[in-house]
Amino acid sequence: MALEEWADPEHALASVMTVFEAPLSQTLPRLSDVTDELLPHRAVLMLSGDCVASPLRSHGDPALCGPDAMAEMTRLAETVGLNKPWFGEVDLAGARHPAVAVAARPRRSAGSVLALVLDEAPAEADPRGMVLQRLWELTAAHIAGLNAKVEPAFLSEHRVASGERTRIATELSDAHAAHLTALLNALRSRDLPDALARRTATDIAANALVELRAASELELSEREETLGEAFDRLADKLILFTRHSDVDLELSTPEQAELPVPAEVANAARATVRSALLTVLEQPGVSRIRVAWEVGDGCLLVSLRDDGPGTLTPEALGVHRLAARLSTVEGSLDLDSVPGWGSTLTARVPFGPPRSADADPLTALNPREVDVLHQLTLGRRNRQIAQHLHISEHTVKYHVANILDKLGVSSRGEAAAAARGFGLVPTARNTAS
Repeated sequence: MALEEWADPEHALASVMTVFEAPLSQTLPRLSDVTDELLPHRAVLMLSGDCVASPLRSHGDPALCGPDAMAEMTRLAETVGLNKPWFGEVDLAGARHPAVAVAARPRRSAGSVLALVLDEAPAEADPRGMVLQRLWELTAAHIAGLNAKVEPAFLSEHRVASGERTRIATELSDAHAAHLTALLNALRSRDLPDALARRTATDIAANALVELRAASELELSEREETLGEAFDRLADKLILFTRHSDVDLELSTPEQAELPVPAEVANAARATVRSALLTVLEQPGVSRIRVAWEVGDGCLLVSLRDDGPGTLTPEALGVHRLAARLSTVEGSLDLDSVPGWGSTLTARVPFGPPRSADADPLTALNPREVDVLHQLTLGRRNRQIAQHLHISEHTVKYHVANILDKLGVSSRGEAAAAARGFGLVPTARNTAS
């Protein structure tokens, strides 16, 4: 359908309603039908951190929705930024295909990426891309709302599995990207004769296979290592990664090298550096990178500084995903960018175990239970809560029972008092009246 028809508010709103009226399982097929009029395509792929059943969903040509789709969508998640459509090619089913991809991150969402595998390549500034961008932003917010209404028991079970799959896929993607970059650096190096370049590339590939088959990360997770040992393992990989590139890598050895470090902290720190390195290398003009580990205030400080353009922002999807991964170990990420001087990423990985739900009972509640608890603090009854949140009274009773159990209280009044004590009221989600 012509772009002009999407300029008609009636047509645009009707298309949005067509998508919104579909059940969660049919949202992607319905979105595909609507967007096929705007951008004819062979398949649509969605990677989301909020999907309760699977992080990756697809619809369309089965040949384009195979096992390689996850790796390609993970790559797009690191490439596509917010508020601007991406035009390019995707590698699926052993061939390159024209595609357009858009990203969205509604409130209380881990973010999502939608990709259309197109029939033909459009112009890079094709205005249809912005129509798709806004449509996906609305749809992503709608999907997040549907997920919040799923019963908590079902939701928590699948979120754990979905989050673990996403974490593993992301770490594997980063590891493969690092090894492939090292391969390309060796093969493209002007300082290596052809025979030596091939031999170096072979050594890199063999090393990657050894790591994959030995499952070294899994073996390491069963024991503790010193800070120096953990940093040395990282250094070996990073030196291999940048040996034949134009980037000068500086590694600052930690001072407290003999300090024992829990395996999960060491693994998180190494994965953080690898992901951060891939993110900063996407910038043009980076010639020097400094990596340092320091111990301070009960945590491991992991910093990576570059001399690039200094335009990296927290809104960059790679930075956002890195921060989200750190949050799973109660870590945090700071970004300091100075135009013309470079960017510095500083991650904090705590040495102690993640905060338990006993320390803050509200962390045990899912988003919908938080909404219900907020209504309890306002003194509302079940019928009022049901009307306010657009759910049934039976569902409200279900949530209230779970809230009382998780907070360890026996009445609605005690639950409301506990919520106020933990500061829930100022941070509750806004909901339509």
